[in-house]
Amino acid sequence: MDADEQPFLSHLLELRTRILRSILIVVVAFFPVFYFIDEVFDFVTGPMRAALTGNMIATQVASTFLTPLKLALYVTVFVTIPLLLQQAWGFVRPGLYLREKRFAIPLLVSSTALFYLGMAFAYYVVFPLVFQFFAGQNLTDVDMMTDINQYLDFVLKMFFAFGIAFEIPVATVLLASTGLTSAQSMARKRPYVIVGCFVVGMLLTPPDVISQILLAVPAWVLFEIGIILARMVQKEREEEEDEPAEPA
Repeated sequence: MDADEQPFLSHLLELRTRILRSILIVVVAFFPVFYFIDEVFDFVTGPMRAALTGNMIATQVASTFLTPLKLALYVTVFVTIPLLLQQAWGFVRPGLYLREKRFAIPLLVSSTALFYLGMAFAYYVVFPLVFQFFAGQNLTDVDMMTDINQYLDFVLKMFFAFGIAFEIPVATVLLASTGLTSAQSMARKRPYVIVGCFVVGMLLTPPDVISQILLAVPAWVLFEIGIILARMVQKEREEEEDEPAEPA
């Protein structure tokens, strides 16, 4: 272990510093995001507006002000996730062993990349199919007009659901590396995992088969990838444990 251990009070001061830096990062990044909020709003609502025959609407008095403000805040947090994770890493790093530090950095990078990949998959693949499906189910002489606040809540939920679902390989590697379970044990539970993927897809997505399948199938594929990675990590850990200890 590194010789940079700190007393308890120093940890509290360090935690306060990291939290303040994280808040400052979000505040500073918020203003340029809000300055381009029109372009951000056009981008986020693009899949919905492509499926509509008319315009989106605002059904509440303050929606035209509060919805862009909320959108800017969420976009700021999503954009600054790498910097926020860097602050979290700076706080926990002194308490880790050298092997854990080497393992944690690739884990943080891969988890961040997978979260962004899940959001991109939701935006470019899921949203166009789902919104076209909903738009095609309109009743005769009924125009589909979506409220901007409800749309924002919907897409944020979908972004979060797909971002978390794409973290499955990270979760499997963590379980195998910590010894809580093995890759073989997770592989034997494959039927339950497949059913669980479809159940979670049913709960987190709209009540349509398309979005449920588009969440469940990638989650299943990522689980299989996670098992492969878990076997590699487990094999490496077993080899390290089998190595003879160096003489003092």
